[in-house]
Amino acid sequence: MSDLSFKSIQVELEEKLQHPYLKQFIKKPVINNDKLVILYNLVEQTSYTDKEKKSYIITTMLVQIALDTHDLVSEKHDFESKQTTKSRQLTVLAGDYFSGLYYYILAKLEDITMIATLASAIKEINEIKMSMLYDENQSVQQWIDRIKSLESMLIVRVANHMNNHSINTFAEEWLLTRRLLREQMSVETNKPSDRIEQFTEHLSKDQLLSNQAIEPDIRKHFSLSKDLFYQIPEQFQFLITYAQSFFTVDYNHYMLSTEEG
Repeated sequence: MSDLSFKSIQVELEEKLQHPYLKQFIKKPVINNDKLVILYNLVEQTSYTDKEKKSYIITTMLVQIALDTHDLVSEKHDFESKQTTKSRQLTVLAGDYFSGLYYYILAKLEDITMIATLASAIKEINEIKMSMLYDENQSVQQWIDRIKSLESMLIVRVANHMNNHSINTFAEEWLLTRRLLREQMSVETNKPSDRIEQFTEHLSKDQLLSNQAIEPDIRKHFSLSKDLFYQIPEQFQFLITYAQSFFTVDYNHYMLSTEEG
Protein backbone atom coordinates (compact mmCIF):
# COMPACT_ATOMS: atom_id res chain seq x y z
CA MET A 1 0.00 0.00 0.00
CA SER A 2 1.36 3.42 -0.92
CA ASP A 3 2.47 5.65 1.96
CA LEU A 4 2.85 8.71 -0.27
CA SER A 5 0.22 10.84 1.39
CA PHE A 6 0.54 14.60 1.69
CA LYS A 7 0.50 14.24 5.47
CA SER A 8 3.37 11.76 5.41
CA ILE A 9 5.41 14.23 3.36
CA GLN A 10 4.67 17.01 5.85
CA VAL A 11 5.63 14.83 8.80
CA GLU A 12 8.91 13.67 7.26
CA LEU A 13 9.83 17.20 6.23
CA GLU A 14 9.11 18.49 9.72
CA GLU A 15 11.32 15.75 11.16
CA LYS A 16 14.21 16.71 8.93
CA LEU A 17 13.94 20.34 10.06
CA GLN A 18 14.34 19.39 13.71
CA HIS A 19 17.77 20.07 15.15
CA PRO A 20 17.92 20.27 18.96
CA TYR A 21 20.85 22.70 19.04
CA LEU A 22 19.78 25.05 16.25
CA LYS A 23 16.23 25.46 17.52
CA GLN A 24 17.59 26.98 20.74
CA PHE A 25 18.90 29.98 18.84
CA ILE A 26 17.02 30.45 15.56
CA LYS A 27 13.40 30.59 14.48
CA LYS A 28 11.78 27.39 13.33
CA PRO A 29 11.93 27.20 9.52
CA VAL A 30 8.61 27.88 7.84
CA ILE A 31 7.29 25.36 5.32
CA ASN A 32 5.53 27.06 2.43
CA ASN A 33 2.48 24.83 2.02
CA ASP A 34 1.49 26.49 -1.27
CA LYS A 35 4.71 25.26 -2.85
CA LEU A 36 4.54 21.92 -1.10
CA VAL A 37 1.05 21.26 -2.46
CA ILE A 38 2.13 22.08 -6.02
CA LEU A 39 5.21 19.88 -5.77
CA TYR A 40 3.29 17.02 -4.20
CA ASN A 41 0.59 17.01 -6.88
CA LEU A 42 3.21 17.41 -9.61
CA VAL A 43 5.57 14.64 -8.53
CA GLU A 44 2.70 12.37 -7.47
CA GLN A 45 1.78 11.90 -11.14
CA THR A 46 5.18 10.61 -12.25
CA SER A 47 6.16 6.97 -12.70
CA TYR A 48 8.84 7.11 -10.01
CA THR A 49 8.63 4.84 -6.98
CA ASP A 50 7.03 6.26 -3.84
CA LYS A 51 10.48 6.48 -2.23
CA GLU A 52 11.80 8.49 -5.17
CA LYS A 53 8.75 10.73 -5.27
CA LYS A 54 9.07 11.52 -1.59
CA SER A 55 12.78 12.25 -2.01
CA TYR A 56 12.18 14.67 -4.88
CA ILE A 57 9.48 16.57 -3.00
CA ILE A 58 11.42 16.79 0.25
CA THR A 59 14.73 17.74 -1.37
CA THR A 60 13.15 20.54 -3.38
CA MET A 61 11.46 21.89 -0.25
CA LEU A 62 14.75 21.65 1.66
CA VAL A 63 16.37 23.78 -1.03
CA GLN A 64 13.56 26.33 -0.69
CA ILE A 65 13.86 26.33 3.10
CA ALA A 66 17.65 26.70 2.89
CA LEU A 67 17.27 29.73 0.61
CA ASP A 68 14.58 31.22 2.87
CA THR A 69 16.72 30.61 5.95
CA HIS A 70 19.69 32.44 4.45
CA ASP A 71 17.34 35.37 3.79
CA LEU A 72 16.81 35.63 7.55
CA VAL A 73 20.46 36.39 8.27
CA SER A 74 20.62 39.83 9.87
CA GLU A 75 23.24 42.43 9.07
CA LYS A 76 26.22 42.65 11.41
CA HIS A 77 26.36 45.69 13.68
CA ASP A 78 29.41 47.00 15.54
CA PHE A 79 27.85 46.79 18.99
CA GLU A 80 25.63 43.74 18.80
CA SER A 81 25.41 41.21 21.61
CA LYS A 82 27.16 37.85 21.59
CA GLN A 83 23.72 36.23 21.46
CA THR A 84 22.81 38.18 18.30
CA THR A 85 26.12 37.29 16.67
CA LYS A 86 25.66 33.63 17.53
CA SER A 87 22.09 33.64 16.23
CA ARG A 88 23.19 35.16 12.93
CA GLN A 89 26.04 32.69 12.51
CA LEU A 90 23.79 29.75 13.31
CA THR A 91 21.17 30.96 10.85
CA VAL A 92 23.81 30.80 8.12
CA LEU A 93 24.83 27.33 9.26
CA ALA A 94 21.19 26.21 9.40
CA GLY A 95 20.72 27.21 5.76
CA ASP A 96 23.87 25.30 4.86
CA TYR A 97 22.66 22.33 6.90
CA PHE A 98 19.35 22.15 5.00
CA SER A 99 21.24 22.43 1.72
CA GLY A 100 23.50 19.59 2.77
CA LEU A 101 20.48 17.41 3.53
CA TYR A 102 19.14 17.85 0.01
CA TYR A 103 22.49 16.91 -1.55
CA TYR A 104 22.70 13.86 0.70
CA ILE A 105 19.23 12.59 -0.17
CA LEU A 106 19.64 13.05 -3.92
CA ALA A 107 23.13 11.56 -3.86
CA LYS A 108 21.66 8.35 -2.43
CA LEU A 109 19.26 8.28 -5.40
CA GLU A 110 22.23 8.88 -7.73
CA ASP A 111 20.17 11.39 -9.71
CA ILE A 112 22.81 13.71 -11.11
CA THR A 113 20.40 15.50 -13.46
CA MET A 114 18.08 16.48 -10.60
CA ILE A 115 21.03 17.75 -8.57
CA ALA A 116 22.10 19.81 -11.60
CA THR A 117 18.54 21.11 -12.07
CA LEU A 118 18.30 22.36 -8.50
CA ALA A 119 21.89 23.67 -8.43
CA SER A 120 21.22 25.72 -11.56
CA ALA A 121 18.04 27.15 -10.02
CA ILE A 122 19.88 28.02 -6.79
CA LYS A 123 22.56 29.87 -8.76
CA GLU A 124 19.99 31.89 -10.70
CA ILE A 125 17.92 32.65 -7.60
CA ASN A 126 20.99 34.01 -5.81
CA GLU A 127 21.84 36.14 -8.84
CA ILE A 128 18.32 37.62 -8.79
CA LYS A 129 18.64 38.35 -5.06
CA MET A 130 21.90 40.20 -5.70
CA SER A 131 20.24 42.22 -8.47
CA MET A 132 17.43 43.18 -6.10
CA LEU A 133 19.92 44.20 -3.45
CA TYR A 134 22.19 46.36 -5.61
CA ASP A 135 19.95 47.71 -8.37
CA GLU A 136 19.23 51.20 -7.08
CA ASN A 137 17.12 52.07 -10.11
CA GLN A 138 14.76 49.11 -10.19
CA SER A 139 11.19 49.99 -10.98
CA VAL A 140 8.13 48.54 -9.28
CA GLN A 141 7.63 46.27 -12.28
CA GLN A 142 11.22 45.02 -12.20
CA TRP A 143 10.87 44.32 -8.48
CA ILE A 144 7.65 42.37 -9.05
CA ASP A 145 9.16 40.39 -11.94
CA ARG A 146 12.08 39.42 -9.74
CA ILE A 147 9.81 38.40 -6.89
CA LYS A 148 7.87 36.28 -9.37
CA SER A 149 11.04 34.46 -10.42
CA LEU A 150 12.17 33.93 -6.83
CA GLU A 151 8.81 32.47 -5.81
CA SER A 152 8.31 30.01 -8.66
CA MET A 153 11.70 29.13 -10.13
CA LEU A 154 12.33 25.94 -8.16
CA ILE A 155 8.87 24.57 -8.95
CA VAL A 156 9.07 25.48 -12.63
CA ARG A 157 12.50 23.84 -12.94
CA VAL A 158 11.31 20.67 -11.23
CA ALA A 159 8.19 20.63 -13.44
CA ASN A 160 10.40 20.92 -16.52
CA HIS A 161 12.60 18.13 -15.18
CA MET A 162 9.46 15.98 -14.82
CA ASN A 163 8.34 16.96 -18.35
CA ASN A 164 5.08 18.41 -17.05
CA HIS A 165 4.68 22.08 -17.89
CA SER A 166 0.89 22.25 -17.62
CA ILE A 167 0.68 24.35 -14.45
CA ASN A 168 3.87 26.41 -14.70
CA THR A 169 2.10 29.64 -15.64
CA PHE A 170 -0.53 29.19 -12.94
CA ALA A 171 2.15 28.47 -10.34
CA GLU A 172 4.04 31.62 -11.33
CA GLU A 173 1.01 33.89 -11.11
CA TRP A 174 -0.54 32.34 -8.00
CA LEU A 175 2.66 32.22 -5.95
CA LEU A 176 3.42 35.80 -6.97
CA THR A 177 -0.03 36.96 -5.87
CA ARG A 178 0.32 35.19 -2.54
CA ARG A 179 3.75 36.75 -1.99
CA LEU A 180 2.64 40.27 -2.91
CA LEU A 181 -0.23 40.00 -0.45
CA ARG A 182 2.19 38.95 2.30
CA GLU A 183 4.57 41.76 1.42
CA GLN A 184 1.87 44.40 1.52
CA MET A 185 0.52 43.04 4.79
CA SER A 186 4.03 43.15 6.27
CA VAL A 187 4.27 46.85 5.51
CA GLU A 188 0.80 47.61 6.85
CA THR A 189 1.61 45.87 10.14
CA ASN A 190 4.98 47.66 10.38
CA LYS A 191 6.86 44.37 10.05
CA PRO A 192 8.38 44.73 6.59
CA SER A 193 10.27 41.76 5.20
CA ASP A 194 13.87 41.96 4.02
CA ARG A 195 12.61 42.10 0.44
CA ILE A 196 10.54 45.19 1.23
CA GLU A 197 13.35 46.76 3.26
CA GLN A 198 15.77 46.35 0.35
CA PHE A 199 13.25 47.74 -2.10
CA THR A 200 12.15 50.67 0.01
CA GLU A 201 15.69 51.94 0.33
CA HIS A 202 14.93 53.37 -3.11
CA LEU A 203 11.13 53.60 -2.90
CA SER A 204 9.22 54.99 0.07
CA LYS A 205 6.74 52.81 1.93
CA ASP A 206 4.03 55.38 1.23
CA GLN A 207 4.71 55.03 -2.47
CA LEU A 208 4.74 51.26 -2.18
CA LEU A 209 1.30 51.27 -0.57
CA SER A 210 -0.18 53.85 -2.90
CA ASN A 211 -2.52 53.10 -5.78
CA GLN A 212 0.39 53.79 -8.14
CA ALA A 213 2.40 50.87 -6.80
CA ILE A 214 1.74 47.38 -5.50
CA GLU A 215 -2.04 47.11 -4.92
CA PRO A 216 -3.05 47.39 -8.60
CA ASP A 217 -0.50 44.69 -9.34
CA ILE A 218 -1.97 42.46 -6.67
CA ARG A 219 -5.38 42.81 -8.28
CA LYS A 220 -3.96 42.23 -11.76
CA HIS A 221 -2.07 39.08 -10.84
CA PHE A 222 -4.98 37.78 -8.78
CA SER A 223 -7.18 38.10 -11.85
CA LEU A 224 -4.59 36.35 -14.03
CA SER A 225 -4.10 33.51 -11.54
CA LYS A 226 -7.86 33.08 -11.16
CA ASP A 227 -8.30 32.73 -14.92
CA LEU A 228 -5.48 30.18 -14.98
CA PHE A 229 -6.96 28.37 -11.98
CA TYR A 230 -9.97 27.36 -14.07
CA GLN A 231 -7.61 25.90 -16.67
CA ILE A 232 -5.74 23.57 -14.32
CA PRO A 233 -5.89 19.98 -15.63
CA GLU A 234 -8.13 17.59 -13.72
CA GLN A 235 -5.20 15.45 -12.56
CA PHE A 236 -4.21 18.34 -10.27
CA GLN A 237 -7.34 17.90 -8.17
CA PHE A 238 -5.38 18.08 -4.93
CA LEU A 239 -4.03 21.50 -5.91
CA ILE A 240 -7.45 22.64 -7.16
CA THR A 241 -9.10 21.74 -3.86
CA TYR A 242 -6.32 23.41 -1.86
CA ALA A 243 -6.30 26.64 -3.88
CA GLN A 244 -10.09 26.95 -4.14
CA SER A 245 -10.48 28.78 -0.83
CA PHE A 246 -7.99 31.43 -1.87
CA PHE A 247 -10.12 32.45 -4.82
CA THR A 248 -13.46 32.21 -3.02
CA VAL A 249 -12.68 33.37 0.53
CA ASP A 250 -9.13 34.33 1.49
CA TYR A 251 -8.41 36.98 -1.13
CA ASN A 252 -11.78 38.73 -0.79
CA HIS A 253 -11.42 38.77 2.99
CA TYR A 254 -7.97 40.30 2.69
CA MET A 255 -8.99 43.00 0.22
CA LEU A 256 -12.03 43.88 2.31
CA SER A 257 -9.92 44.26 5.44
CA THR A 258 -7.41 46.52 3.65
CA GLU A 259 -10.18 48.71 2.22
CA GLU A 260 -11.79 49.05 5.65
CA GLY A 261 -8.41 49.82 7.18
